Amino acid sequence: MATTHPAVKFTYEDYLTTPADVRYELLDGDLLMVPAPNLKHQRVQGNLYYHLRRFISERELGELLSAPCDVVLSDTDVVQPDLLFVSRERGHLLSGGENVRGAPDLVIEILSPTTADKDRGGKRELYGRYGVTEYWLVDPMVETVSLHRQRAGGLAATHTFGRDQTLRSPLLAGLELQLDDIFSS
Repeated sequence: MATTHPAVKFTYEDYLTTPADVRYELLDGDLLMVPAPNLKHQRVQGNLYYHLRRFISERELGELLSAPCDVVLSDTDVVQPDLLFVSRERGHLLSGGENVRGAPDLVIEILSPTTADKDRGGKRELYGRYGVTEYWLVDPMVETVSLHRQRAGGLAATHTFGRDQTLRSPLLAGLELQLDDIFSS
């Protein structure tokens, strides 16, 4: 007679016991190791951080953070987006000082061969469900940024920008991000 074993679901408390020198995410109670990004990914992330940080700081809009930074969406969903923005109005999400407690205004994931399917699928759905306002999927290989906006409890693609274009974000009014600057190495 075959017996079934219930799947073990990890919680935030379990997540806190993982080794500090290894990156993990917790998606629907599944503990997943996150590999280090490649050099192209790192360069694109650095360029995005530099330009966004200047824009956000000059206007005192809120706080821009980069991975590794825990975003605790629930007891069984803890993610580490490549970049995230929390507006000044939602600064209470940062009040604990150790992590982000709730959905950031903006989440940016930079696609890697090992994470692309998860970022386009399960994580996009997760971010939409928890109320992320805007989600950017950055593809460093084809040099595009796909902008997704919150619509009816989910994230819907609204525009894809290419290398020779200027990204404008409804969330960050006045932002004009030259993608040539982002994808240059």
